[in-house]
Amino acid sequence: MQVMNIDQAVPFTTVDGSEIRELLAHRNSVIRNQSLAEARLPVGGATAAHYHPLAEEIYYILEGHARMQIDGEVRQVRPGDAIAIPPGAIHQITNTSDRELKLLCCCSPGYEHEDTVMAEFP
Repeated sequence: MQVMNIDQAVPFTTVDGSEIRELLAHRNSVIRNQSLAEARLPVGGATAAHYHPLAEEIYYILEGHARMQIDGEVRQVRPGDAIAIPPGAIHQITNTSDRELKLLCCCSPGYEHEDTVMAEFP
């Protein structure tokens, strides 16, 4: 049985600029087809607009409020919200709260730097 606690996950910065702690992925577990990570953004912080040609993502907001933009559509999100991000969709999340934003990111296939393409909204 493999169990990973967030306290054991070593943080790293993704291509889009978010700090993540990979909980389960092919790099640290028996999981092969997806990844689960906790991402954190400081007050006023944002990821760079980007997309993933291969991976679909689910963001699940744990703490804080944010502005989520996907392919030009904008929505405010809060704890308990799950956000579907299909492959190829340009997306960006911005922390609009007065504390650190924490969210879970599930990617399938699992997150890889090479599957992140920087972009701009049309």
